[in-house]
Amino acid sequence: MGGWRTDPMFAMCRALTDGADLSSFADGPFDVRAVVAGIRPGAKNGFLLDEVPWEHFPQGDRVREAVHLLHTGNSPVHTGAGVVGGMCADDMRAAAVLAVPFLIRIAADTRHPYRAHALAEVSGPARARHFGIASREELLLHRAGTRHDDYDEYGVEVTGYPAGWSVAAARAAITADTAFLQTLLHDPDPAIRIDATYALATATDSGHAVRASFRTRLAAEPDPIVRAALVLATAEATRTHPHPPTTAWIRERWEDRTPAPEVRLAAAIGWLCLTDEPAPESLRAIVDDLATEERAHAMEALPWMAAAGGSRETGLRRCVRKMLRPEQPDPADCDDPWCPHH
Repeated sequence: MGGWRTDPMFAMCRALTDGADLSSFADGPFDVRAVVAGIRPGAKNGFLLDEVPWEHFPQGDRVREAVHLLHTGNSPVHTGAGVVGGMCADDMRAAAVLAVPFLIRIAADTRHPYRAHALAEVSGPARARHFGIASREELLLHRAGTRHDDYDEYGVEVTGYPAGWSVAAARAAITADTAFLQTLLHDPDPAIRIDATYALATATDSGHAVRASFRTRLAAEPDPIVRAALVLATAEATRTHPHPPTTAWIRERWEDRTPAPEVRLAAAIGWLCLTDEPAPESLRAIVDDLATEERAHAMEALPWMAAAGGSRETGLRRCVRKMLRPEQPDPADCDDPWCPHH
C-alpha cells in the first residue's frame, strides 16, 4: 500500500478509529462524495486532471497517472484501467472513484483502443462486498443510504476510509453520466453493451429513466446474453427502487416460453431477488431444465454471474444452489483461486 499512512486523509481515518463522528467530516476535503460532485463538467470532458484533488486519497497520484496514460493511449492496459480494478480488489476505492467520470468518457470514445478495458472498470468502485454473493437476500442489493450511516453498512476500506462514501460517490458519478452509458447500450460490441448495462444498474435514479432504457434496448437486442444482462440490470434497478409492475414483468419473462433460455434464467434469478414469495414449483422446474452446464459457462460473460461464482462453481450454479437449495453446503475449496469452475 506504499505510504498511505502519510496521506492527509489518514488523520481523518485515525480520528474515526478514536471515536470521532463520521458526519463531522461530511462535505469536507476528504469526503470523496463532495469531491466527485465538485468536478466541473468541463474538467471531465477536457481531461483536466490537475483540477481533481487526487492527493487527498490514498494512492491518488497513482490513479491520476493511470488515467492520464490510458487517455493518451500510451499505456499498456495493466498500468491504465487495471490500476482501478486492482485497487478495488485491494479494497481501496476512494481514489479509484475519482477515475470513474474519465473512464466513462474513454469508453464513449469509439476510436480509443482501450475503451472496452476502461468501461469494464467503471462499475468496480460502485460495488462493494459482492464477490461470492449469490443469495436472494443479497444478490443485486445496494444499501440505500448515502450519508454517514453507510459507515456501518459497508464498513471501512483497508485504509480505514468509510467504504460507503466511496460506493455512494461512484454511484453518483455514474448517475451524472448516464447519457454516455446509455449511448453504449447500442454499441456494436456485445461486451460493451453488457458492461454499460452493468454500470447503469448502479445509477441512483435508475428506477425510472435508466430502467426504461433497458426495456427499450431489450426490444431491439439480438444477443441472448446481452438480453439476459438487460433483465438482470432491470431487476437490480428495481431492487433499489421498488416498482411492483416491473417485478410482475420480470416474472412474465421466466414464465413465458418465448424468450431465450438465458433470458428466462436471468428473469428467474432477478424475480427471486425482488420477492419474499416461496419459489414456485414451476420456477424450479424451469431452472432445472434450462440451467445446463454449457449455459452456466456461457452466462459467465455476465458480470453478475462472474462475481457470484466460486472457483469450483459458476455464478449461475451458485445462484441456483443458494436461492433454491440453501441447505446444500458449499463445494470443497469453493474459493480456491487456482481451481477451475465445474
